[in-house]
Amino acid sequence: METTTDRILDVTKLAPAVKHTTIFAHVEALRDGDSFIIHNDHDPKPLYFQLHNLYGDSYTWEYLEQGPQWWKVRIGKEPDATESPDGRILDVTKLAPAVKHSTIFGLIAKLKEGESLIIHNDHDPAPLRHQLGHTHPGVIGWDYLEKGPQWWKVRISKVAPRHAEAGMNILDVTKLAPAVKHSTIFERIAKLQGGESLIIHNDHDPKPLRYHLEAEHGNAYSWEYLEQGPQWWKVRITRNITEATSSHENILDVTKLAPREKHPTIFSRYHALNKGASLTIHNDHDPKPLYYQMQGEMGDVFTWEYLEQGPKWWRVKITKRPDGAGAETLAQIVTKDMRKAEVFKKYGLDFCCNGHLTMREACAAKGLDVVRIEQELREADKVQTSTALPYNDWNIDFLADFIVNTHHSYLRKNLPEIGKYAAKVAQVHGQQHPELHEVNELTQEVIAEFTAHLPEEEDKLFPYIKLLVAAKNAGKALPTSTMGRFKDQLDTLVKEHVSVGGKLDRINELTSGYNVPSDGCASYTLLFRLLHELEDDTHVHIHLENNILFPKAEELERSFN
Repeated sequence: METTTDRILDVTKLAPAVKHTTIFAHVEALRDGDSFIIHNDHDPKPLYFQLHNLYGDSYTWEYLEQGPQWWKVRIGKEPDATESPDGRILDVTKLAPAVKHSTIFGLIAKLKEGESLIIHNDHDPAPLRHQLGHTHPGVIGWDYLEKGPQWWKVRISKVAPRHAEAGMNILDVTKLAPAVKHSTIFERIAKLQGGESLIIHNDHDPKPLRYHLEAEHGNAYSWEYLEQGPQWWKVRITRNITEATSSHENILDVTKLAPREKHPTIFSRYHALNKGASLTIHNDHDPKPLYYQMQGEMGDVFTWEYLEQGPKWWRVKITKRPDGAGAETLAQIVTKDMRKAEVFKKYGLDFCCNGHLTMREACAAKGLDVVRIEQELREADKVQTSTALPYNDWNIDFLADFIVNTHHSYLRKNLPEIGKYAAKVAQVHGQQHPELHEVNELTQEVIAEFTAHLPEEEDKLFPYIKLLVAAKNAGKALPTSTMGRFKDQLDTLVKEHVSVGGKLDRINELTSGYNVPSDGCASYTLLFRLLHELEDDTHVHIHLENNILFPKAEELERSFN
């Protein structure tokens, strides 16, 4: 029940571009036990899945009202864990399997040095210990308080880094006599197998050792500073996995590893990969949780490709992205291959107005399985279809003409008919289907915005782009423009596109993806087909302008300076 003291966020009053950031700012500001209520004009269920995916069961979700005009949801923050004189306690057995790891790691991340978390479990959580040893090297203490047969209780503590390094392959060079330092270091390094590491501690920068290693062994070893002075230097030296240390294909059969060794071994083998190299893991069940763990800890620095998906074996190729290559945005993916746009359309992923989002960000916003969609994108590479038009290779003056002759012509031809049918269907069927009135209003707004927008592009923007190209080709100075500098207009142009894209997205929601009800007449069916075609055409239209034409035109204009 909503009260006068509740904090309320009316999402309908927010611009589409800031809705999610505003909601999550409110979520992250919640303290334990606090809540706020969101009001929306449609079911915000995708937000539920995004919250669940990011935070596990850390937040509660309670519907106070569920349509047909208003949806009201109370979002509350659960207390982290119970408190005891010894520290916070988390009973892992009460958590759903899907959120166990995210909840544990979320609480550990909040620990300050000297604080601890006690976990209760019905089996030995030793695999977690080894995982923490890899993900939080040198900063986590582990102390069994009870070891079965029915209960295991463990105190996990945040400690000063040097207190928790026991058991790691560490060499403290300061304790060696000068005469044996180099021989001892190289003897220890020579014993490393592919993917294994040695951490050396020193009281000064051991950079000369790095040059020595590179001179004798080339790229056989990687070098990573863990601490750089002023009193201590710590370096992780890892033997890289190359063709000399592996077979034709770098394969790891996870089923042959003891449970406590699985995660540390996989991560060690991955970190030892050269940029662009791959590791293929074999397992007897789907290792998808590993994907989310790697994403959470490292970000979009790798690709994940299923080579086999059960029922007995799962094979996954994990590839380390090349230097400087982060995750591609939706716009970049479609710009390279328009065939991928069909996959995005299938799942309602907006590659034009929201083309700046990465796959992970876009899927999280809609509660979609990013692994599944990435797999479908790879499958699209194998499908033999007619060659997509090479928009990204065209000169921008030619691309501008193409947009006018193809997409602007389509709009001028079809918008009047779409507007007529939207009004007619709302009038005839609006009583039984009240959402049609909003569909009609949005459609008329889209038509009005396009009608005002097209002449601006054709009379000012596109002619200026052609002048830029001609001046550059002729070696002349930057031409003048009645619209001002292109870079100053870019934000306004993109905002106009975002407005139209947001209205079309809302029409899609109201019509349940253009699904004609059983009592829909021929005009009803025709309207939905026309709206669907309009949405598809607009996505490509805006993509060509926002993600190809405008950025290239801005870059060309800037080149005159």
